[in-house]
Amino acid sequence: MIYITSPSNPTIKEIKSLYRKKERWSKNSFIIEGIKMVEECVDNNYPLSHIVYCDELFNIRGADQIWEKIKTHDRLIKISNKLYREISQLENPQGILAVAKFRLNSIDEILNKSNPFILLLDRLQDPGNMGTIIRTADAFSIDGIIISEGSVDVYNPKVVRSTMGSIFRMPLYFTRDLEKIIEELKDRHIKVYSTSLKGNKYIQDVNFRQPSALIIGNESRGVSKDLEKLADQLIKIPMSGEAESLNAAIASSIIMYEALRQRRQ
Repeated sequence: MIYITSPSNPTIKEIKSLYRKKERWSKNSFIIEGIKMVEECVDNNYPLSHIVYCDELFNIRGADQIWEKIKTHDRLIKISNKLYREISQLENPQGILAVAKFRLNSIDEILNKSNPFILLLDRLQDPGNMGTIIRTADAFSIDGIIISEGSVDVYNPKVVRSTMGSIFRMPLYFTRDLEKIIEELKDRHIKVYSTSLKGNKYIQDVNFRQPSALIIGNESRGVSKDLEKLADQLIKIPMSGEAESLNAAIASSIIMYEALRQRRQ
């Protein structure tokens, strides 16, 4: 165990730098915080480079269980209450955070699944939406998520927290060319569907039992015109109320549920 007291310590500075996207991607590392998140990370054998804790804060329910899992980690760091609060972004910190290493998937790891159902995220911007989609995809056994350039960083602390640990299980692939990915999906006989208010087919009439990919668009602009043109079908959710559209995370959740329902029949 290492005990650090100075905010100018190089390790502390490095951890704090990971709140910036550029630093996260240059170091292939991101911050996770809280008992549940650290435990999920450990339980899923996700690589950790540092674990930081504070005795004064680390005394709530569940702490004993996670302590047994981390107490022999070779980069376990103990710090003071004051220093911990300088690092933490939470109003009520639980006294434990960790630095996790990226575990990036290849495109083949996702596309080679048997009868896959895949999400394609087109310039999704809201951290809450991104985290909720990752969490819901994990709940509905989605085979992977392909994320376009221009989307919010999935390793943003707000995104990571809102996944509630699902980020450690969900295969993710990042691309600068979603159009090329869609062409590859078609070459592999994977049907590509795009959500659209102009959709000419309701989701319950779509055959999601076959290999499928679903494009979810930007919160304000929807799926780009170029991607819509590449889709095999524009689909929509039946609605009877006055609202014209749904939040991206809610819409994708409804469609994922429909796909799971069909595949279980």
